[in-house]
Amino acid sequence: MNPVEQAIWFIESHFAQPLDLDEIADAGGVSRFHMSRAFVVATGRPVIGYLRARRLTEAARQLAQGAPDILSVALEAGYGSHEAFTRAFRDQFGITPEQVRATRDLDPLKLVEPIVLDASLRTDLPPPRIEQGRALLIAGLTGRYGCEGPGGIPAQWQRFGEHIGHIPGEIGDVAYGVVLNGDDLGNFDYVSGVEVADFSDLPEGFVSVRVPAHLYAVFHHAEHVSTIRRTMHTIYTQWLPESDYEPADAPFFERYGSEFDPRTGDGGLEAWIPVKPK
Repeated sequence: MNPVEQAIWFIESHFAQPLDLDEIADAGGVSRFHMSRAFVVATGRPVIGYLRARRLTEAARQLAQGAPDILSVALEAGYGSHEAFTRAFRDQFGITPEQVRATRDLDPLKLVEPIVLDASLRTDLPPPRIEQGRALLIAGLTGRYGCEGPGGIPAQWQRFGEHIGHIPGEIGDVAYGVVLNGDDLGNFDYVSGVEVADFSDLPEGFVSVRVPAHLYAVFHHAEHVSTIRRTMHTIYTQWLPESDYEPADAPFFERYGSEFDPRTGDGGLEAWIPVKPK
């Protein structure tokens, strides 16, 4: 099993017990940072969010079967009080535990079942080149996204595309999609930008990002841009665990050269993954 499959098995075998990200990462044989990123790439869900949803799903089943004591169900699901459990349950399902126990009906609930990884996401991956990347000054537009809802990124690129070629201090004909500020819940900032000589006189609404010099594994993604998740899945669940490197806690980015056609999404791109020796 790859690290994400091992993590899913571990969660399904132990979610009734106290668990944290470090324990789940240990079960997968990778670092906390690697697991956090790989799980999102492979499943579309953050590790802790999946663990929480599975616990609440099983709690809902107990309630629908007429559990006599909601507090006991709450404690078994890892919540220290009736109030905390009710709040989390309502956030997950839109109704209260009392309503589920009263109606004994699970149909209105969007239950989260054990994930079975889609093997079709994997793809044959050409070996990367290992490169010491230089520091970059990137200017562009940004958005905050969750791992389950990054659908606004293409629209962000559309907005940014109108500025390309007219940005003060713009360098070259390469665009960058920079991913940074990720958290354990799978949220991240995404910057559509270009390299600039400095951050003076930027258009209104632009952000500036300093990408430090770092060691990268650089992968060429030759297919349509919409299939980039297949490549990222393979990098984090197959190539990295088998390589002499592990992911580093630094921004990673997509590099779109002059051969990329933003109108069609064809032409290929490079994925620059920050790494460090194991």
